[in-house]
Amino acid sequence: MTATVSPSINAIETCNLSIQYSGKLALRDVTIAIPRGQITAIIGPSGCGKSSFLQSINRISDLIAGCQISGDVLLDGQSVFGSQIDLIALRRRVGMIFQKPNPFPLSIRRNLELPLKEQGIRHRDERDEIIRQTLQDVGLWNEVQNRLDSSALALSGGQQQRLCIARALALKPEVLLFDEPCSALDPLSSRTVEELIKSLRTRATIVMVTHNLPQAKRIADQVAMFWHANGSGHLVEYGPAAEIFARPKFPVTAAYMQGLEG
Repeated sequence: MTATVSPSINAIETCNLSIQYSGKLALRDVTIAIPRGQITAIIGPSGCGKSSFLQSINRISDLIAGCQISGDVLLDGQSVFGSQIDLIALRRRVGMIFQKPNPFPLSIRRNLELPLKEQGIRHRDERDEIIRQTLQDVGLWNEVQNRLDSSALALSGGQQQRLCIARALALKPEVLLFDEPCSALDPLSSRTVEELIKSLRTRATIVMVTHNLPQAKRIADQVAMFWHANGSGHLVEYGPAAEIFARPKFPVTAAYMQGLEG
């Protein structure tokens, strides 16, 4: 009988991850294990390497000139920097939603059709069903079902961000990366997107960079506090959100929580 290997409880692990740009160190020696099926918030002041950390997970960092990475990032125990890694497949498994909504300058329908076609879904009926389902999942279907062939750029900022989330969800990712997803939105749209992110924890592991501490406190299961010292960012502490907010172990974390630092 062949033994069944249980999946790791951690979706992502980094080991001594360091990132530099044109020789300047931006992030140093980050070792962290991110549990599967939870929301992990990355907090800390600007310039401490939070976005750089996020971009390394699905190798969007490859697109940045002068970026060099040492250490490792493991997705389900496999290095994302391995020679056999298919970057298209990696970015399907690990979707990313950016600070500013970035829908394609095409129709709402085409925004979702293109990635589905790239993944080999050729039948129109199948694509249409996925489009309907993902738009329902992000709460957009009732708002846009009668204008799917209208430009996505005519949507409001909050609707555009939800469309971008739907575009990622259509590919059934294992991990979703959010880089300040609400910072460009009004408070009402921000709360809508925040509630959507909370609802997605049952479908994907979520890693979110945010400067909004109340937001992190509301939705995160785990919190990683990044800081900068000697010109580069590093991980200060990491653990359950309730513990980090209630009983931070390091003075710099406590001060940041109180708005005294950063």
